[in-house]
Amino acid sequence: MLAPDGDKVLASASTLDKDLRGGATGNVDAASKVGALIAERAKAAGVSQVAFDRSGFKYHGRVKALADAAREGGLEF
Repeated sequence: MLAPDGDKVLASASTLDKDLRGGATGNVDAASKVGALIAERAKAAGVSQVAFDRSGFKYHGRVKALADAAREGGLEF
């Protein structure tokens, strides 16, 4: 998650983080966990609204799971 001007990382999450390492990777379950973690970290950084860039990927599967989990975690898209 980048600041609006793009020069600073406000929050990040990945299956390589120690909080998620050892669990599933590359599937819908892992994407949901990453979405929940990024929402938690964003709220800790004071961010509640984001723009979701899916980088050309279709909105289904892992992309949808990540976005849905982030929304459930309190982020507004």
